[in-house]
Amino acid sequence: MNINTTIEKLKSALQTQWNELIAQVPSIIVAILIVVLGFLISNLITKLFRRTVSSRTKDPLMTNFLSKTVKYGLIILVVIFALKVAGLGYIATGFLTAAGASAVIIGFAFKDVGENFISGVILSFNRPFNINDTVLIDDIFGKVKAMEFRYSKLKTFDGRDVYIPNSDIIKKPVYNYTEDGFYRLDFVVGVDYDDDIDVAKDVIINAVTSTPGVIDTESHQCFVTVDSLGVSTVNLKIIFWTKTLEYKRGAVEVKSDVIRNVKNIITKNGLNMPADITEIKLYGSQKSIPISIDKQK
Repeated sequence: MNINTTIEKLKSALQTQWNELIAQVPSIIVAILIVVLGFLISNLITKLFRRTVSSRTKDPLMTNFLSKTVKYGLIILVVIFALKVAGLGYIATGFLTAAGASAVIIGFAFKDVGENFISGVILSFNRPFNINDTVLIDDIFGKVKAMEFRYSKLKTFDGRDVYIPNSDIIKKPVYNYTEDGFYRLDFVVGVDYDDDIDVAKDVIINAVTSTPGVIDTESHQCFVTVDSLGVSTVNLKIIFWTKTLEYKRGAVEVKSDVIRNVKNIITKNGLNMPADITEIKLYGSQKSIPISIDKQK
């Protein structure tokens, strides 16, 4: 076989491939149009789907998750169909075959990705929180802002955005502070040993329950109890409930109002909140403590 024969065969092969490519140009153009139209139609269907789901459920996290699932599924179908129209169906078939054959390898290589995705699917239907709920996951405390395929986004109260893998949410305890809107708060106030404890408890509980924002029902009762005996005070613990979805701001503002009202009612009723007493002891031969007072003009 001489060099001329080889060149002729190469030219013939290239000419054949070129002719086949030219013959497929119309199909390729149609496939490109299918992809473009497919993306537009997918976005339209996704919007209609989102609107339909939103009208049936008030859960924005589930709506967002299901809408993205539908969108990506439609896009994959459009691309596969376009490849077949372009005469490149073997590429799609080969890709699916290779994906199936390498599923185990990919599963091990991207174990965390797959685990987080499956966890995201589970959380979209059965999860311990909704959008804007205040939750504690592990040691991360904040508001739920979004849920994606792989992670959920929390906004902490100091302004940080935290992305928690969905698998962690499945595995770890989740404390939801605002699921039903009720939250219990407490603080301690000290009164004088000479004061009547029962009177103090009565006036304090009246001040607490009359504060706007405080809830006092059969299932969410406010009460005052003797917590401890301090050095110079009898310490009373005030426990009360509030209903708010704004955990940090709403609950703290109500607590501030309650503390202010309790302080005012104690003073108004002639009760005392003495400061801590410091006891000084004399040891050995010491008979007195030298104290001098400077008189200021």
